[in-house]
Amino acid sequence: MASRQSGQRGSRRGRRWTFGAGVAVVAAAVAVAHGRAQERQTGVTNDPRVGLKAGMDDAGQAARNLELVGHTRKPDGFFDPNNPGSISDANSDLAFQGDHVFQGNFAGFNVFNVEDPRKITVHTSVQCPGGQGDLSVYGTLLFMSVEETRGRLDCGAQGAPEVVSAARFRGVRIFDISNLERPRQIAAVQTCRGSHTHTLVVDPKDKANIYVYGSGTSSVRSGEELAGCSAGQDPKDDPNTALFSIDVIRVPLAAPEQARVVSRPRIFADLQTGALAGLASGGSHPEGAGAPSPSRATNQCHDITTYPALGLAAGACSGNGMLLDISDPVHPVRLDAVSDPNFAYWHSATFNNDGTKVLFSDEWGGGTQPRCRATDPVIWGGDAIFEIVDHKMKFKGYFKMPAVQTDQENCVAHNGSLVPVPGRDIMVQAFYQGGLTVFDFTDAAHPVEIAFFDRGPIDATKLVLGGYWSAYWYNGNIYGSEIARGLDIFTLKPSEFLSQNEIDAAKLVHLDELNVQHQPQMTWPATWVVARAYLDQLTRSRGITPQRTTAVNTAIDRAEKAAGAEKIAALDQVDALTKDLDQDAAAAKGHDAVILRMLASTLRVQVGSLR
Repeated sequence: MASRQSGQRGSRRGRRWTFGAGVAVVAAAVAVAHGRAQERQTGVTNDPRVGLKAGMDDAGQAARNLELVGHTRKPDGFFDPNNPGSISDANSDLAFQGDHVFQGNFAGFNVFNVEDPRKITVHTSVQCPGGQGDLSVYGTLLFMSVEETRGRLDCGAQGAPEVVSAARFRGVRIFDISNLERPRQIAAVQTCRGSHTHTLVVDPKDKANIYVYGSGTSSVRSGEELAGCSAGQDPKDDPNTALFSIDVIRVPLAAPEQARVVSRPRIFADLQTGALAGLASGGSHPEGAGAPSPSRATNQCHDITTYPALGLAAGACSGNGMLLDISDPVHPVRLDAVSDPNFAYWHSATFNNDGTKVLFSDEWGGGTQPRCRATDPVIWGGDAIFEIVDHKMKFKGYFKMPAVQTDQENCVAHNGSLVPVPGRDIMVQAFYQGGLTVFDFTDAAHPVEIAFFDRGPIDATKLVLGGYWSAYWYNGNIYGSEIARGLDIFTLKPSEFLSQNEIDAAKLVHLDELNVQHQPQMTWPATWVVARAYLDQLTRSRGITPQRTTAVNTAIDRAEKAAGAEKIAALDQVDALTKDLDQDAAAAKGHDAVILRMLASTLRVQVGSLR
């Protein structure tokens, strides 16, 4: 969610700008009409998500290719029945470890045991207000973002009403969760703008420390309250301004209580002149739907997704999307930046698994406004998908949850994660009261929705804040953090878009821990089910002949069931087919050629492991 100072959008028609070496250059015009974006200009009305009954606990539901298997309401102390949409106790982001889900809240956090997704139980609740309460976990440490001025060092609920207060806390809290029944705050790293969100960075070359990128989007506190803080809006007049930077916190693993800010890199600077305000400067867009409003100047990041396995990060930074080199995590370097006249506020980022694409979301309206109505263009408030070639980003297409929502439902793109289906780029994403959507962006120019879940508005007469803050895949299930209603757990169901083999292959990816903005690289074992997943994809795309499909399926069936000498013969048959698949791949084009090679390689490795 954008900070409460977020503006709203007027018209954003025009050209796309790229910022490579810090100098703006005009790129190709956005060609919505040429089929690179969603073809519709407005949302779909003939959809089961349209017209759902309103209600808090009894709202109408619509689902396709998803099953809701678990739900729990907010624990006591995190819900006001007289004000169910209160931002003061809104649920926020999720983190995962073992059989536990950690759910942030503007008033603290809750830990749930989800060993049995159909019987979710509360393990621990910690009241510690300050918003947003975004969480990350790493071993026995839990990190929590605090941005609001009511936050206190002692987690007290009385706030800090003084203009300057020694009791106030804005920054990143660190808890020791070695005893999960009694989390204990061991550090509180103060920052000038607080921490709206944060992201972990694990440096493979540095085993002694982990790093935290803190992104503050609120006002700068007084230098009287925290030394070194300066709120100068124009860096020409105030080169020490706390704007135009992020915070890098080093956390010594042997002594996490000694965590501190070690750098404030100026990642928005002009790479040639060094001017701190080197990217989007904002401006008015008075045409089109909605009231005239300014676009956001780039002096902050809302969210940064790190991908340590590739040494990259993607920053969603108010007026720009950015690609960063984080090989030195203390001193990240901007590789490329893009802007889009159809984006109001660059909010979050997700890489595909091989790092050849990055998807940015636009939180038009700050997350508290209805932005999925019939009058709202589908290229506003959704996602923009870019290919990454030689560390440069090239726009390919847009995606937005397609079903029309009401004036009573806050709706816009928000947090999501990859669904680890081998051979495909699939993502699940939250759209607040637009529900959650699962879509395939393997073809970045033509993303396709393949599953969804939605409820009706909380209230039929007025907008009450609610819906999914985040929707993430973790170890076989999809978890939805519902702002007002609690926590939901889903399973994917097979369909014409996604086979059971593909779902089973995704479930082979098992993580001990997941912080989605610290993106892990997924790998799959060479198994028969992974091979069958590839075969299903080729059958769906007609990238393989029916005869070859039958031959491969028959050979796999025989190899799975046979024993002794017969099994050796069956494995020899599979191995022989890999040579045919290699020839098919050489003759194929595009993504089908890639999947044919992956199928052949998987079968070859599996045969080798069984001989």
